[in-house]
Amino acid sequence: MHGIGNDYIYVNGFEEKIENPAEFAIKFSDRHKGIGSDGLVLILPSTYCDFRMQMLNADGSEAEMCGNAARCIGKYVYEKGLTDKTSLTLETLSGIKGLELFLSEDKLVERVTVDMGEPVMEANRIPIIDENPTVMNEMIRFSPSIQYRISCVSMGNPHAVIFTKNIGKLNLPKIGSLIENASIFPNRTNVEFIELISSNRFKMRVWERGSGETLACGTGACAAVVAGILNGFCDRRTTVELLGGELEIEWNAFDNHVYLTGTATTVFEGTI
Repeated sequence: MHGIGNDYIYVNGFEEKIENPAEFAIKFSDRHKGIGSDGLVLILPSTYCDFRMQMLNADGSEAEMCGNAARCIGKYVYEKGLTDKTSLTLETLSGIKGLELFLSEDKLVERVTVDMGEPVMEANRIPIIDENPTVMNEMIRFSPSIQYRISCVSMGNPHAVIFTKNIGKLNLPKIGSLIENASIFPNRTNVEFIELISSNRFKMRVWERGSGETLACGTGACAAVVAGILNGFCDRRTTVELLGGELEIEWNAFDNHVYLTGTATTVFEGTI
């Protein structure tokens, strides 16, 4: 399944058990020798939510949260009859997330809104090693020839947001990997490069921690909008254009939560 191109292998943990999820993720995420994906998502029972998500990147490392994956889980569990509810709770490593499912006339899930919770800006909670309590539009040198102003936000996982121009021309494998693994990020980081179009629309390329460049990143889009608002670049409702499609992001002023809305798509099903 994929959320605007951010694709994962989904396994129904109610019926199947994977003994070594990290090994599985590495083997089958390979786009030449495996199924090909940005990683592995297990849909599991939860003791206090409707469902639980366990997510592993393509390199086998475990991720705290993924908005695109959460939307796909909502589609899967409803269309497979694991629930008849259109308002769900999802247990993740970054806390409980709420899902609202929007159905088509033939009762298929077309779009899903995910309550991503409150953003975190405190440097020590992201985490990033810095002398300032928050890192917002701060110039950081990553190599003798590469420096950027970065804004750091956690949406349950770490993000370094960079507002710049001509993002289509960036050598993202070189720059993204350099920033992801910089020593100031103890847990590594996701990296978003943002090109502003207007106050309620911008383009984004993303380098995901443990997976490389992907077509979309839901938590990254949320972090980018939060950073954009705090830097005075965008509105509280903003459309993010990614390589795989568009996401609608709202940072609600009343509950301080960030809401992500987008599609979820099933590509194929099979048995290994």
